[in-house]
Amino acid sequence: MYPVSDRFLARLAESHTPVTQVQLYLTTGEVVDLEHTGGSVTVDRSQAIRRTCSITVPDPTVIPRTPADQLATYGATLRVARGVEYGDGSQELVPLGVFRLDSVDGDVTEGPVTLQGKDLSARVADDKFTARYQASGTVVSAITGLIRRTIIGADIQALIDDEPIGSRWFDVEADPWEGCREIAAAAGAEVYCNADGIFVISTLPELTETDPVWAVEATEGGVYISGSRAMSSDGVYNGVLARGENTSDGIPPVQYLAVDDDPNSPTYWSGPYGRRPMFYSSSTLTTTNACQKAARLKLAEAKAPNSSGDISSLPNPALEPGDVIRVTHEDGTRELHQIASFSVPLDIGGDFPLATISAKEDS
Repeated sequence: MYPVSDRFLARLAESHTPVTQVQLYLTTGEVVDLEHTGGSVTVDRSQAIRRTCSITVPDPTVIPRTPADQLATYGATLRVARGVEYGDGSQELVPLGVFRLDSVDGDVTEGPVTLQGKDLSARVADDKFTARYQASGTVVSAITGLIRRTIIGADIQALIDDEPIGSRWFDVEADPWEGCREIAAAAGAEVYCNADGIFVISTLPELTETDPVWAVEATEGGVYISGSRAMSSDGVYNGVLARGENTSDGIPPVQYLAVDDDPNSPTYWSGPYGRRPMFYSSSTLTTTNACQKAARLKLAEAKAPNSSGDISSLPNPALEPGDVIRVTHEDGTRELHQIASFSVPLDIGGDFPLATISAKEDS
């Protein structure tokens, strides 16, 4: 969860006035505070581009009309935040993302205008290779090279133990951002752009080994609105075989099979669910240890839907995918949920649905 004060979390459950901020950073260096009437920021761990935004602006003059307007707008970025007022003249804002402005659309006379954007990883994804490219060295250095190939001064934060990788050649037209994601998997990690516009390389926290960051309770003074749970076997695997072979570096094939070895899990590898493996291969995997980390990361995703949840609560803009929350339902049952996606409204009273990648009973 984004660092916030205890006062902030307590305020979310109280009657308060939300505060939202949308700033447009033009290529000229000018910063414009945009009056806005609605919109949202969607954060989804399952998507390659994790953060997207849609902003409704009443002023039609933000639509570029002249060549100078277009020059200032194309390549511009949006910074979006939401927070609370405390009633004493102070407020606390939480960033929701830094976005490349992708489209401006609306009535040129009366408005409103809709602004849409994607986080900065979209810039890396769109900078397709125009010549063959070799990534090598370590996970962190290879990802850093790919990102800074597009964004020279990009801020990159590695929260993992670095791992050596085999050479990975990318062909013309290949997607560099998908390359970053593939290389991160060699260390059992993921790479994404966070709310501050920083590129982060990290591992997904283990649900049962992570302290909850927030309580969603159906009690007096709680933030719970509604909740549901579901189980499905569609697209659910309980084993991942990760393989690596790099003939260009003369490295022999390596592999590792990770399985759901929890006898209490509905997708237990040796249980009635049966064995349902999926397969992953990359030339970046040069050791059994690297295959093991990659297989475990993929397995966490592959078996996640065995128990899922959809929670609706009062908005908390500080949450991040991977955060663990404790949920208390109206019947008193308690669960631990790990957040997969959510959408933060930019208007008062907007709904705040939370989708989880796992939900287990809280003991």
